[in-house]
Amino acid sequence: MSLLTASHIALVGLPGSGKSTIGRYLSKRWSMPFVDVDVAIEEQIQCSIRDFFAKEGEARFRDVERDVLAQLLSQSAPMVIATGGGAVLRPENRMQLKAHSKVVYLSASPHEIARRLQRDTQRPLLQVDNPLQRLMDLLAVRDPLYKEVADFVVAGSGLSATQVAQRVAMQVELGTVG
Repeated sequence: MSLLTASHIALVGLPGSGKSTIGRYLSKRWSMPFVDVDVAIEEQIQCSIRDFFAKEGEARFRDVERDVLAQLLSQSAPMVIATGGGAVLRPENRMQLKAHSKVVYLSASPHEIARRLQRDTQRPLLQVDNPLQRLMDLLAVRDPLYKEVADFVVAGSGLSATQVAQRVAMQVELGTVG
């Protein structure tokens, strides 16, 4: 599996699409370290992303996200990286992801994600009156960006996390694009 020994595997997708859950599974399967970019950001900023968003705003958060992602992608030892849902918004992040990793887009329907996250209070962009509409709006903007960086697209709607993780592993291990 030269692909796995030579490159980071980065997961992109909407908030709640399963990046962290799938990333942990892949990390175990491939005996590679797993890093959740949001956790790495919280370690750096010394507070929750939600609090940082409230105090500093989204633009400042995206600056920190860019720096943390670039630092992770510059490491030589391959790892599985769960990006934040909005990491693809910055062109420099998309360039870094394409240059330093194999990218998997975890595609999931906004309806399924909204159902999954109905009790979640930690995702700042989804703390709105209509989270489903917000997810549909995010998808409209981000889907083309996710597809732009993706080496692989795996649809997860209607599947368990284990089934999605197995599909991701199979695609990456076989090197099948699409």
